[in-house]
Amino acid sequence: MNYNPYSYYPNYGNDPRYSFNNPPPSLTPHAMEQYQFVPYQNMGLQDFGQQPYVVNINEATRQNNTYRTALWTGKQLQTTLMSLRVGEDIGLEMHPNVDQFLRVEQGQGIVQMGKSRNNLTYQQRVYEDSAIFIPAGTWHNLTNTGRTPLKLYSIYAPPNHPFGTVQVTKADAMAVEEQYM
Repeated sequence: MNYNPYSYYPNYGNDPRYSFNNPPPSLTPHAMEQYQFVPYQNMGLQDFGQQPYVVNINEATRQNNTYRTALWTGKQLQTTLMSLRVGEDIGLEMHPNVDQFLRVEQGQGIVQMGKSRNNLTYQQRVYEDSAIFIPAGTWHNLTNTGRTPLKLYSIYAPPNHPFGTVQVTKADAMAVEEQYM
């Protein structure tokens, strides 16, 4: 058996006989202390990075009402939650050394991508359950075209924002980015 210290069920894979309340025998109370368990209702959205962590990503994404909140920032990977208001967009951007994955949990929009900021040759409508893959060096934008907030999460590899990032509005995010330009 393989041991993975970041697996929810060490040595047991996804064995349905075991759960958080009924852990496998090898998971002692001391070992259980290292695992962060957050109930689905009223979860405090904060950056749990560099610690083992399990979350219902769908619920966390739908609960998030900020433009961007870092949920988990590791050394090689980061997950942020985003909520775009009706008509709002992420803003045209490009990450030279970061691959990005977006998943829409609620709402609809249009994603645009291309090799240069003036040549966005790829355009696709996205809806709930859409997955968007953005290679490093690709210009991209996502616009909410629906009548409700567009709720999504983003995975960056490597991380793209500082640990603990919370940007309540797009204006907050733009103000931070201007500091680094």
